[in-house]
Amino acid sequence: MKKISLLILVSVLIFSCGKKEKAADDASKPTTEEGYVTEGADAEAVSAYDPHRGEGKFDKVELGASLDQAMASQGEKASGVKCASCHKLTDEKLVGPGWKGVTERRKPEWIMNFITNPDPMIDKDPEVQAQLEICLVRMPNQGLNDDEARSILEYMRKNDGVK
Repeated sequence: MKKISLLILVSVLIFSCGKKEKAADDASKPTTEEGYVTEGADAEAVSAYDPHRGEGKFDKVELGASLDQAMASQGEKASGVKCASCHKLTDEKLVGPGWKGVTERRKPEWIMNFITNPDPMIDKDPEVQAQLEICLVRMPNQGLNDDEARSILEYMRKNDGVK
């Protein structure tokens, strides 16, 4: 029990030490719309980032008007193995945020890019960075292929009430 408590304490200290505060001298540096300070090459990367699409290979994801039940079923299986240990189907946070309403808040391209390419999006997306400050754990790259990611997206749509 003491080892677990010590591990939790060390984890909290590590994450709290990594938080960056905006310094007063940052006022003269360029910022994004959301107020994040940008510098050098990072400024170009942030300004080129599309918060509606995310970063990755998915520019256009075609969704049917109705749910693909077979694909949603495959997505449920894949998410049970890769996602359920960190995400609930409700809006309740577990390790990561809950999935309820995600397909209403995010475009399918963003979801697909985040599922398959989380690291650059965590580094560039201001909303994901804000979520990281709440959750304190970066989403790992699960190595999902395009079909698995698309199936999980369909399962998320089912969770959000698409019939």
